[in-house]
Amino acid sequence: MIRLLIVDDHRVYREGIRLVLTSSDQIEIIGEAASGSEAIDAVRRLRVDVVLMDLKMPGVDGIEAARTILAEQPGLRILALTMFEDNDMVFAAMRAGMRGYLLKDADRDELVRAITAVHRGEAIFSPPIAQLLIDWFATMHPATSSRVSELAFPQLTGREREILDLIAQGFRNQDIALQLFVSIKTVRNHVSNIFTKLAVSDRSQAIVRARDAGLGRHSPD
Repeated sequence: MIRLLIVDDHRVYREGIRLVLTSSDQIEIIGEAASGSEAIDAVRRLRVDVVLMDLKMPGVDGIEAARTILAEQPGLRILALTMFEDNDMVFAAMRAGMRGYLLKDADRDELVRAITAVHRGEAIFSPPIAQLLIDWFATMHPATSSRVSELAFPQLTGREREILDLIAQGFRNQDIALQLFVSIKTVRNHVSNIFTKLAVSDRSQAIVRARDAGLGRHSPD
């Protein structure tokens, strides 16, 4: 039996998943959690094989919870289940270590197949997500730094990637503020967020990470 933990901030949805999976002779639902924090605590208390993880939750979201859980238990399998299908979220889930990505309209058979597949160590995506990834890679041009950065840094927002690219080009905060028509305080806030998300401690480390990913190909005049 696959020991499953269901994580979603909507009780009715958790109950629906439980009802849908009740008839499965392969899956045992051993617990539920309503937030990322509760999921982290539950995994520490219970012997979990697979976590069915909602991504958008208040407080600690599914991505952050997955990073914490897998840092403590690398062998555990996490399957993302969400209403959203966009590049940033898919890549963020993959980089966090999740082994699959399903939309919440998945039917029972698709859900059971996905849970059993990730338990075996496979990666699995619902058809719309698989098509999204195929289309994304088909249109990606390696020389285009914005697309490279989107793949390399999916945890960053579009504005943060733009600022990271300018940092990698050698621009100072004051120059970036003037170029983007924002305040220096706004730039500093973005830079602080970038450092946190990239787990770097200073500008030099951020520049190295950015240039390794293909950013900063131009230098300021």
